[in-house]
Amino acid sequence: MSGTGTTTRPVLGNPEPKRKPGSAPGARAGYGRYGLELVMIAAAVVFLFPVYALVTLALKDPRQIADAPLALPSPPTVTNFGAAWSSASLGPALLNSTVITAVSLLLLVVLGSTGAYYLARTARGLGYGLYVLFLLGVVLPFQLGMIPLYKLVDSLGWLGTYQGMVLFYTGIQLPFTVFLYTGFIRALPPDYAQAALIDGCDHRQAFTRIVFPLLRPITGTVIILNAVFIWNDFFTPLLYLGGSGRETVPVGVFSFVGQYVSDYGLVFAGLVLAALPVLLVFVLLQRFVIKGFAGGLKG
Repeated sequence: MSGTGTTTRPVLGNPEPKRKPGSAPGARAGYGRYGLELVMIAAAVVFLFPVYALVTLALKDPRQIADAPLALPSPPTVTNFGAAWSSASLGPALLNSTVITAVSLLLLVVLGSTGAYYLARTARGLGYGLYVLFLLGVVLPFQLGMIPLYKLVDSLGWLGTYQGMVLFYTGIQLPFTVFLYTGFIRALPPDYAQAALIDGCDHRQAFTRIVFPLLRPITGTVIILNAVFIWNDFFTPLLYLGGSGRETVPVGVFSFVGQYVSDYGLVFAGLVLAALPVLLVFVLLQRFVIKGFAGGLKG
């Protein structure tokens, strides 16, 4: 009997079982999170080890490489980079790769975004049929058309030229680019473009002034993925540009490695110099990759 005149009654039913220490759901979730973090750390070590070996060997002289190839350089040397730059003729090769990659990316962004805008806003008829054809271009390997494409470029007289490589990369990567843009544009509400049309804009103005600025995340994704593919491609420049004096970086590095295969410091220094430009582009645009894929998956 309490002082307020109410009676406290015992609670009927089975009493709540006592939990053992460490058996709470929060503790189990904590263990799972720690396990996942350990797995991610191990995966990061596996992926970073080749980068560590590449940079470490590039900063060593032949004596250090012979004594302890994977130890930290003591002292580090940068003479390998200057020797690799001059011996491998990386300056002209970097210029060739930059021109081919930049022009190809420009055409892919312009053609891919405008074509995808039409396909994304057309659900039936010709637009759907063209979209299916672009999907086939994504699925089918481009190696199936290597011989016809080579004959086409040869008949145009574009072997050993920039325009031949730009034509090849634009045609090969356009289906993939359209696929990415189409998924992202479908996730955008059409109200923005419709409001611009009501205000007096035509379709070109509505796309360039309203829609295209909204495509920055997927455009960054398109630039990164296509730039990595074009920059690192080895077989196509070897086939189309071999002996023309306009070889790209992978072809130049391949010739350099074959010539200086016994001098690992020079070889790895050349590989580091070849990878730096595309790595810089990836670092600058990496925040757009996840946004672009997330928007595309929503579509």
